[in-house]
Order: sequence, then structure tokens, then C-alpha cells
Amino acid sequence: MGFTSLGLSAPILKAIQEKGYDTPSPIQLQAIPAVLEGKDVMAAAQTGTGKTAGFTLPILERLSKGPRVRGNQVRALILTPTRELAAQIQENVFIYGRHLPLTSAVVFGGVKINPQMLRLRKGADVLVATPGRLMDLYNQNAVKFDQLEVLVLDEADRMLDMGFIRDIRKILQLLPEKRQNLLFSATFSDDIRELAKGLVNQPVEISVSPANSTARTVEQCIYPADVKKKAPMLVKLVNDGNWQQVLVFMRTKHGANRLATYLTEQGITAAAIHGNKSQGARTKALANFKSGEVRVLVATDIAARGIDIPQLPQVVNFELPKVAEDYVHRIGRTGRAGEVGKAISLVCAVEVPELFAIERLIQTLLPRITLAGFEPMNVLPESKLDTRPIKPKKPKKSKAVVGTPSENNPQGQAKRTNSTRGNLTKRVAGRGNSHHKPAGARTSNRTSGHRQA
Repeated sequence: MGFTSLGLSAPILKAIQEKGYDTPSPIQLQAIPAVLEGKDVMAAAQTGTGKTAGFTLPILERLSKGPRVRGNQVRALILTPTRELAAQIQENVFIYGRHLPLTSAVVFGGVKINPQMLRLRKGADVLVATPGRLMDLYNQNAVKFDQLEVLVLDEADRMLDMGFIRDIRKILQLLPEKRQNLLFSATFSDDIRELAKGLVNQPVEISVSPANSTARTVEQCIYPADVKKKAPMLVKLVNDGNWQQVLVFMRTKHGANRLATYLTEQGITAAAIHGNKSQGARTKALANFKSGEVRVLVATDIAARGIDIPQLPQVVNFELPKVAEDYVHRIGRTGRAGEVGKAISLVCAVEVPELFAIERLIQTLLPRITLAGFEPMNVLPESKLDTRPIKPKKPKKSKAVVGTPSENNPQGQAKRTNSTRGNLTKRVAGRGNSHHKPAGARTSNRTSGHRQA
């Protein structure tokens, strides 16, 4: 079944063809008709499934048949946790809507708010926003929702993880009751279902990517290593394999900086991307990585959201994530669209609990490869596959959030609520938790019938 059978108009089909796509993904086959019919949707879909097009295409189709947007008004609001992801979605909106008389904009923190306020004076058919900056703009009367028709919460699970629940609830109170609601999350956790109770109305539930699913095209393995030998081991793997484009995951911002510096000193071009980096540095690092000027990009989990490279050959877990589901998110960056990819994890003895949790989640024993000259002094115990079903965590009552997470103040990020998944654990390489974007607040300069904002 092709896109022509999904009820999309000629201008959108033309944009899809120009993008090089001809066959819808499973999530697109299910989501597009439901959204076109005006139904609420609750979808479990991970990165790389085509979910962004799954909601942007039908939203653009519906908006193209409606009234013109008025000043400061928004017709479709897409909320996303990070600047990188916001920019990626905005790019998709622009590409798929280039032949339509619609406007779009993206707003996020970390950049000056005045240009964003000026941009919104003309209104936007589609506004992609991070929650904190959207609230800032609303409080300054720069954005209004009287014309709002559609609300999208993308990567809702990550927004809860990052402590955005209070902002989300505030935003929901500002929106018209009569609207279409689309919720996209990696999983239907208890927290997500609790959020959905006050959001979606008799939704169409779609699940195309179970929490434990990993792409069949991804070759997974682990290299046992002592902590102090991980960095030199990575150097050897990169050099011996002649890897030219590698995404490396770290838990902390400082750890990412140290590793990028070490790799550079060893003659491997590397850059780090995380919340403490300036906008210019983040943009440059990502651009250089995509172009091949930088061979290794070291990223924290949150900062990696929105990195969209179709044929990324290798992903390395320099440290295993504390939450097993994040392993699936990480390695989902490679092996996309049927391409073959490699997911390599450097595992030390203290990470055995995380390793066992991951293997239990994906129901696979990861093959182990011992690298000559890097045999660990602390040997990893053998794994035994635990086939018992994983019991869902009972939802906890949320405590008051201390402060409000703001994209333009990563150091002042709010504490997580108890209802969110996982705990922050401080270690030598703890989790990075930032939410930033690679380029400034971009607006769409439309051509070919697309009126300029």
C-alpha cells in the first residue's frame, strides 16, 4: 500500500515523492487515516519508525482545508522535550508542507525570546515548541490558542522524565476543550496512561514498537572492559575498524567532554554534545558530525534526541544506561530503514546489573567479544536469560516539582517527579539530562505557494 491510498492531497504526495519515500511505515499506515478522520490517537512508537511523518502529514492535510491563521494564533501545536527534536520536526513540517499555503515556526529556550515574539505576531499554522519556552511566550501574550485545532505531545515519556509535567498541565488548561489530541510515546507506561486520562478522548491506540524491540538489522555485542581501559579500547576499535561516523553515549556532560578531549588527543576528531554546550557549539558539532568532519560524536541521552542520521553505521554505549529501555532508544539510532548497523557496548564489572536488566528486557543474551590486550581484571559473570515477565512499576504519587525546567537554563532544571521513570544516579559517568536544540529559533521561509511567515 502506497501513500496515494491514504487520502493525502496532491501537494503533500508531491512533497513525499520529492523526499524519496514511496511506501508508508507501519505507524504511518495506522496513524494517518485515524488523524485524518479527526480521532484522538495514542501511539507507542520509538525513534526511527517514521512517527513524525505519521502525524505531520495528516495534520498538514487537515490544516490545508481550514481558515487562515490570525495574528499570534496557532492552529496546530506540537510539544516536544528537546530543542534538537523540535528542530527536526520543524524541518519535516517544512519539507512536507512546502507546496501548501501554510506557515510554521519553532520556539525553544536558550536563545533570545524577542525574535520569537516578533515571528508569532503573524501567527503560525503549525507551532513546534518546547514546554518551558511556550509558557514564557504565553505569559508575554505572544501566543494565543483560540484557533487551536490539534495538539501533539511527542516523546511524552521523555517529557515526563525531564520534569515537564507541571508545564504540560498548565498548557492543557490554556487550550480549547474542543480539539484533536495526539500522544506519541516510546511505551504505554503507567505514567503515560495516567497523563492520557486527562488528554485523549476514546483514542485509537497504536503500538508498532514494543519497549523491548530492537531492529533485526542491528548487530549487537559487548566488549568486557575495566573502567580505566574503556577509552583506549574505544580508540583501538575506531582505528582498527576505520570507523568514520560513530555516535557514543555517555551518562554525564562532564564525562562526554573528557572522552571527546581524549579522543581528539589520540588523533580521532571528536566533539561532545550536551546541555551545557552553547547553541553555536552544539550546532557546529552536529553539522560537522553529519558532514564527516568529526568522526565521533559523544552525546548524553537527552542531547541525542533529535539527531537524525539515516545511515549511521555504529553506535557505542561507552556506559550502559541505568534504565534498560534507554538501551533500546540508543541503539535505535542505527540500523534504520533496513540498513545494517552495529551497536557495541563497553561493559565493566560494576555495570553487570544494568547488563542483566537489558538482556532480560530484550530477551537476548548479548554476545561477548574479548579484545586482545584489553582483557578485564574484573571478569563479568556469565549471563542467564531471565524469561520472567517484567512487572510494571506501580505509579507513585507526584511530589511538588521544585522550579520549572527551562530550556534556556539547563543548570536550573527541575527535579524529576516521583511519577517519572528512573532515578538520577551520580557516578563517574552519570546520565546527561539536558534539553537543547542545535540551531537558533528558525522560521520557515516557504516558497512554491507557501506564504512566508
